[in-house]
Amino acid sequence: QVQLVESGGGLVQAGGSLRLSCLASGIRFSIHDMGWYRQAPGNEREWVASIHSDGSTNYADSVKGRFTISRDNARNTVSLQMSSLKPEDTAVYYCNSRFVVMNWGKGTLVTVSS
Repeated sequence: QVQLVESGGGLVQAGGSLRLSCLASGIRFSIHDMGWYRQAPGNEREWVASIHSDGSTNYADSVKGRFTISRDNARNTVSLQMSSLKPEDTAVYYCNSRFVVMNWGKGTLVTVSS
């Protein structure tokens, strides 16, 4: 079975930092392009960042310059380092395969206070 387990969320003040992690199992992790997504209260889930199997990255304009996505194929993990956090970043954050979407995990909640 495919499982995606996100962790690392929490409460942080504006301007602070958090590091999220996603552990994937049940897939050939190294061949998948992976992405981070988020869903803010009352909003649709949106794409945040992606990292290809070759390590190249892309970011949504809203987080560019503040977030960094990385992967560790040996540990089947994808991370999202978030800096200079804003209240607008408050959301439940999810990871998934970018182009072959798996079942969504429960996500991890990030709350940024002003």
